This record gives sequence, C-alpha cells and structure tokens, in this order.
Amino acid sequence: MNLEGDKRLNIQLRLDFPSAPTGEARQAGREDIESPSVVSEPERPPNTSPIMEEVCERANLKEALRQVRSNKGSAGVDRVTVDQLGDYLKQHWLSIREQLLNGTYEPKPVRRVEIPKPDGGGVRKLGIPTVLDRFIQQAVMQVLQRRWNPTFSHYSYGFRPRRSAHQAVAQAQQYMAAGYSWVIDLDLEKFFDRVNHDKLMGQIAKRVEDKRLLKLIRAFLNAGVMENGLVSPSVEGTPQGGPLSPLLSNLVLDELDRELERRGHRFVRYADDCNIYVRSERAGQRVMESISRFITQKLKLKVNEAKSAVARPQERKFLGFSFTGGPDIKRKIAPKSLERFKQRIREITRRAKGHQHQDDNGRVGPVYAGLARLFRLLRNARGADCSHSLGTLATAGRPLAPMENITASASGTHRAGSLGGVAQHSR
Repeated sequence: MNLEGDKRLNIQLRLDFPSAPTGEARQAGREDIESPSVVSEPERPPNTSPIMEEVCERANLKEALRQVRSNKGSAGVDRVTVDQLGDYLKQHWLSIREQLLNGTYEPKPVRRVEIPKPDGGGVRKLGIPTVLDRFIQQAVMQVLQRRWNPTFSHYSYGFRPRRSAHQAVAQAQQYMAAGYSWVIDLDLEKFFDRVNHDKLMGQIAKRVEDKRLLKLIRAFLNAGVMENGLVSPSVEGTPQGGPLSPLLSNLVLDELDRELERRGHRFVRYADDCNIYVRSERAGQRVMESISRFITQKLKLKVNEAKSAVARPQERKFLGFSFTGGPDIKRKIAPKSLERFKQRIREITRRAKGHQHQDDNGRVGPVYAGLARLFRLLRNARGADCSHSLGTLATAGRPLAPMENITASASGTHRAGSLGGVAQHSR
C-alpha cells in the first residue's frame, strides 16, 4: 500500500513540477542545492556562447572608453559628461559589470535632439544615450562588428572598418564606365525611425546565442525617449546617436544586399543610401517596382517615392557627389554639397576673425585637411573634372593641408557628403 501511494505521489510531483525546470524555476532550484560560492557567481544562461564575457574583457573596455572619449558628444538625460565617465566607472564599474553578466542592466532613456537637415527638408531627430550607455554600446558593437563584418556584402560601404564613402563613389563610377548608365536611386523614408524591433531581434538571434546580450540589445531598443521632461516608449526604430545603431542598420539592410546579389544586380549601398545600376530606363523601372515591393513586404520599411527615382546618374547625387556624362565618366561635387561647404567655410572664417589656424573651437585645421583629402579624391579619379573652385575660400590666408591618403578610419563612418567642395589647382 505504501509503495503504491509513494509511486502515485512521485507521478503527481513529476506532473506538477517537471524534472528539468526552466527559467526562474531552474534558478530557484539551483539556489537550494548549490554552495554559496557557486550561487554568488553570475549564472550564464544554458547553451549560449559567452559573448558578454568578451564584451566585458579589459582590452575591449579600454578601447570602448577611448572611442567614446574621442567622439566626445553631449551628455544624456543624467547630465554626466564624457570627461566625468572615467571617474564614474572607477566608482561603479563592479556593480555595472555584475548587472551586465547577470542580464539585469537597464539603460536610461535617450535624450531627444533635433538638428536641421542639410537640404532644408525639416529636422533629423537624434537620440543621445547617456555616456555610460554609449560606453556599453560601444563595447558591444566592437565585439559584434568583429563577428558580423566579414559576413556583410562586399557592396556595403557604410559604418564598416576600412571602408568609406569615397570607395562607394568609386564603385558607382566603375559601373557607369562599364555601360550601366541608368540608376535606381532608392530613398528609405525615415529608415532609422521605422526599423521593426521584433524583426530586428529575430535577425540578431540568428547570429547571437547569448540570452543576456539579446536582452541587453532589446533593452537599448526599448529604452524610450525623453523629450521636454517626459519619457515616451520606443516601439520601433533604432535611435540615431548611439554607437550600436549603425551596426544594427547594416544588419537590417543586409537582407536587401543579399536579395540584390541573388538577382545579380550591380549596386552600391552606404547605410540607407542605395543605388542600383542598370543598362536601360525600362530595366530601371522594372527593378524599382520589384525592389520597392521587397522592401515594403519583406523588410517592413517604406520607400520614399518623392525622393526615389530612375534617372541618369548625372541627374542625381550620391553621397554628395555627382557625375558627368559622355564616354569618360568623371566625378564632380554635387552643387548643393558645394554650396553647403562654402557656407561652412564662411561661418568658420568669420568666427576666426583673422586667425589663420584655429577658430574658437579649433575646427579650421580639420576642415582644411578634409578639403585636401577631397581634392585628392577628385584629382586621382580617372579623368576627373576639378573645374569647381572655392575662390578665396579655398585658402583664406593659409596653405592647404598636405594631401593625405584617402582611407577609412577604424570606425568607417566618414561620409563624403560631409565635405562638399574642392580646392583650386594651385595657390
């Protein structure tokens, strides 16, 4: 009798409490049987690769701190500045590290900042994370970028190490020289604001097994936005302003790159700027319709029909550049980019009040160095037309900086469109 009763009890217990508890039940069970020394250690989720440990390695953290300091930037909602970050980490890093390894770290909301778009088409909304969150995002980005970057398309140039907007423009020029004289210029409407969180997390989960890191990235996406003292939830989009956002944008659009490669198209993509090159207008219209449908239905994004077009490359601009017609394709600065650069030089030299080497923020030197690099880009282009002139703005009482090799920085985030001018041939 007792044996039968015990048997029934064991069966009932197995029904009520599975022998292999998961989630919180598993943790609760382990706390009862493990020694205090084992329980005090951060528990790693089962069947995951230890990516969070790699994120928290000393060398990776030192590089992340260096990058955040070099990028400077504004304070977030907590008003802690970049200069204060080092002291803050000295005091709080042990507890922050424990939260990261336990999967309990909670980012703060981003601070909303609006900046005018260069073409006068409204404002661009940025989300500025706290410097601590930027530091953690940078550390995560460095680890994921090392793993993901080799898997991205060869024709994706934005926000990648040793790749630049200049290389993207050169690739576009090669397509045109090969006879692909029509371009499908795709503009994604409010791309960074429309990224679907669930779809993005699904793509990340295919590449990342560490549940703690998945939870952390989801927390960054859902951190919310503080505007006028009020925090609103983030239900879609990846806020521009954090180090992780560009990498996630490349992951989202990697699906587009693979589709274009599968179809055999010749294309160049820099972040959300994508140009596809074909031989005829008719082919361009067909590709525009087909790819727009793919972007809408598969990627859950929207193509801005007003800004997208099928046209000759000479009629469009790509990353601040345009091209000449004829058999010998030449690069040239897009008119709007040239005018913006002239205006920037006027503002800086006006503030400098006659000082040749720096203004109140010491920005003249970097601007002229960038101008020199841009001049070399056009000068080295095959048959490039350097007919644009900045007149007296090109020198402003000082020689140009020495010509430098056009190479992307380690972060790979320079845009050609940020400088829209070219120096005179001599002075």
